[in-house]
Amino acid sequence: MSTLEYPHERDALIRAQVRTDRLQLLFRQTFFSVLGSFLAALMLSWLCWARIEHSVILYWLALLGVSTSLRVILLVTYFRSPSDTRTPQRWELKYCLTLVLSAAIWGGGALALMQANDLLTQTLVLLFTVGMSVSAVSCYSAYRSMTIVSIGLVLLPCSFWLLFQPAPMQIGMAAASLVFASFVVSATRKLSEAMEKAFRLTREMEYAHSIANHAAQTDELTGLKNRRAFFQEAEQTYEHCKRNRLPLSVLMMDIDHFKHINDSYGHQAGDQVLRQIGAVICEAVRDVDLCGRLGGEEFALLLTDTSIDVARATAEELRQAIARLPCEHIEGITASLGVATMSAVDQNVHMLLNDADKALFRAKAQGRNQTAVA
Repeated sequence: MSTLEYPHERDALIRAQVRTDRLQLLFRQTFFSVLGSFLAALMLSWLCWARIEHSVILYWLALLGVSTSLRVILLVTYFRSPSDTRTPQRWELKYCLTLVLSAAIWGGGALALMQANDLLTQTLVLLFTVGMSVSAVSCYSAYRSMTIVSIGLVLLPCSFWLLFQPAPMQIGMAAASLVFASFVVSATRKLSEAMEKAFRLTREMEYAHSIANHAAQTDELTGLKNRRAFFQEAEQTYEHCKRNRLPLSVLMMDIDHFKHINDSYGHQAGDQVLRQIGAVICEAVRDVDLCGRLGGEEFALLLTDTSIDVARATAEELRQAIARLPCEHIEGITASLGVATMSAVDQNVHMLLNDADKALFRAKAQGRNQTAVA
């Protein structure tokens, strides 16, 4: 049964996909945030070099270099890992820990650069922390919590320090930064929600497209490929086997006296027979095989990398399974099958199917409920 029939399963799947999309966006944007963070620290250190004790600056840059290296290692490991292992459960916490460490070092270092009697240095440091907060919105907006935490760790230490200074200008600078932070938090919430809605809408559209595409290619009664989809894939399978010199066999099958079933017991009984046949075929074939309902009571199976002997055995198993089907108000269900295999004479898949169709005609002419080989 399809996911469409279980809305809660579909919603859970879409939520998981949206979460993965957010993680992928986060890692794609991280390189610029890591590089920008360290460059900003270097620039601020250069501007304040003549006004602050050098050991404080060097110690801060050393710690920031360690945290930057950890984030780079995390990035490299993520992008080198197999795509199926890039799950939120495996990477979100690791990313969050490295981000918190880097933001805490940045905010703590900025606080250490604050000089009680140097308004110019205070202004420069606050300006850089505000700039880092803006960059956090652009880089981590897919995750609202990460954005808020990084802004708080970088901006709030300096802002609160200024807030408790005696000069009115310092208090005003702190108040302005806090007001700015409140607006950023609000904007972050809206941006994060908008991004999540966009991710969800994209996934829902992809899901709807896949459902529509599946419906356009599937026979609604049997669940097998319909005629158009079968021939499209059959041509690709034929070319693949021919190019790689793999044996390819085909089974053509007709339900015996199907018109009599419809005329005697009604089309509902006929539809039920088709459903049963479709279930038997699905159980008999492998994932690499191709099977479809070509119309009415006619079915075709394309068996990849299968010799004529194996194909005939498969046909016999299929015929016997159909003969054992329980059927209410019907004497019994039987089928006739024709088997053919690809040869050097065949030019395309239609010629191969035609060979199997001729064998099927012979099986029906010889009394039905049997398998004939081309």
